[in-house]
Amino acid sequence: MYVTIVPNRNSKPASLLRESYREGGKVKNRTLANLSHLAPDVIDVIKRALSGEKMVSAEAAVQTEKTTPAGHVRAVLGAMKNLGVAELVSVRRSRERDLVLGMIAERVLHPTSKLGTVRLWKTSTLAEDLGVDDAKPEELYGALDWLLGRQARIETKLAARHLSEGGLALYDTSNSLYEGRTCALAHLGHDKDNRRGASVIGYGVMTDREGRPVSIEVYPGNTSDPATVPGQVLKLRARYGLDQVVVVGDRGMLTRPNIELLKQNPGLGWITALRTEAIRKLVDGEALQLSLFDQVNLAEIRSPDFPDERLVACFNPLLADERKRKRGELLEATEKLLEKLAAEVAGRTKKPLKAGEIGKKVGRVMHRHKVAKHFLVEIADGALTWSRDEESIRREAELDGIYVIRTSEPAERLSAEDTVRSYKRLAEVERAFRCMKGIDLRVRPIFLRNEDHVRAHFFLCMLAYYVEWHMRRALAPLLFQDEDVVAERETRDAVAKPEPSASVKAKKNSKRTPDALPVQSFSTLLADLATQARVTYRVGCAEATFDQLAKPSPLHQRVFDLLGV
Repeated sequence: MYVTIVPNRNSKPASLLRESYREGGKVKNRTLANLSHLAPDVIDVIKRALSGEKMVSAEAAVQTEKTTPAGHVRAVLGAMKNLGVAELVSVRRSRERDLVLGMIAERVLHPTSKLGTVRLWKTSTLAEDLGVDDAKPEELYGALDWLLGRQARIETKLAARHLSEGGLALYDTSNSLYEGRTCALAHLGHDKDNRRGASVIGYGVMTDREGRPVSIEVYPGNTSDPATVPGQVLKLRARYGLDQVVVVGDRGMLTRPNIELLKQNPGLGWITALRTEAIRKLVDGEALQLSLFDQVNLAEIRSPDFPDERLVACFNPLLADERKRKRGELLEATEKLLEKLAAEVAGRTKKPLKAGEIGKKVGRVMHRHKVAKHFLVEIADGALTWSRDEESIRREAELDGIYVIRTSEPAERLSAEDTVRSYKRLAEVERAFRCMKGIDLRVRPIFLRNEDHVRAHFFLCMLAYYVEWHMRRALAPLLFQDEDVVAERETRDAVAKPEPSASVKAKKNSKRTPDALPVQSFSTLLADLATQARVTYRVGCAEATFDQLAKPSPLHQRVFDLLGV
């Protein structure tokens, strides 16, 4: 028997079930049934069955063997490929390189410990894509040692990509909590996350003018910020071979000795800011007239105390209001503590407190909010009185909202406005610290035991931030991020508070992009991408399997298009 299709002149073709037979030595055919009323797929099944094919149910024919999240891995590995991260780490492929790439990608996707990394690799397609699905935690520590040995070469490649003669190099430091007592880098120091008595490890990050990380250096936790600068100067000159670079650092970083060091390297310029004491000296010496700010918010001034330098004085009324508010709150909080202490002193009638004891208690109160200079305190045995120093408060309030940028760069190379804009770019390094310390990359807490592993851990986090920085820039149209900020930064008012662009306001109000896609944070976008899975199917009862990547949603496809994947 067989199925044949017979054309009809005025209607659709007829599907007929026929059989062949012999009669008198001749082959003849007869129709057994008209199948035209059946659905085409049913007719196809009958044809296949009559031709000898073995028919099984769809469920028995193809079984789902495994479903693995893949979209987020595809996005991160695609971005790393476009950035040439593999070639950056090592030109030749090796087991160590694959492990390092896996750790970088996992740090962007799900930052965790090295043991956790090995386990999480198997919950996505990452390990399979990189060929490291059989990795053990011990191998990752070996790969960290291998990576640390290549740090100088990798940073030199990054510097060649992003630092140029005559360009800006932004530099700042931070520190992070260390969990344990075994690493020689961990020391009690000034914890920049305001934890007291914590062992910390310091690190300094250098970026290009846009905030792309170029290098990272790890220091003992008790190293002062200014002490890290000479090594960065040597790195710029000796390792990166740059003769004309402008170093941008904050007022606590580029101290007088460090500026003298920069002066000994012709071609290395600097941009930093003056401390409050230096600004007060300019005002008292009439080099800075406060009346300058009656009409403008930025003015270039000169002072014999800063020969061969340019000073750009700025006034921001919003900053002035904020400082006034904060000072008022601190004064009130300190007064409440003093009132409480005075009540304690007055209540001690049988055994009055000695002046020395009261002085210690007053010192602790004043240290709490650091406004001791604004109070006049009188202490005697069993007595405590105080009042606000109105003259001190007036003199400080006089400088509210005022800051002064200093630079070695001449006006023909850098205008006053661009000098201020360049200094404000330090916020890009702060953004790197927030990303590395926060939920994105989680450089902390640090559990690694030896110094080399800790240094490699920080370098690995920097490379992960390098990938994330570029991904955020490319995906800005889909994120709660101002995609116009890069262009507007060069032209907007250098002093005034930046205003969000119309595009980002529209995104935040509607929670939708112009093409009606949902606006995301970086972490939720990665989570959404993870819903695109790679499905492994098994064919029948055989051992044969095949993989199929789920069709991307419109949001997923937009991500891949923006990343060039």
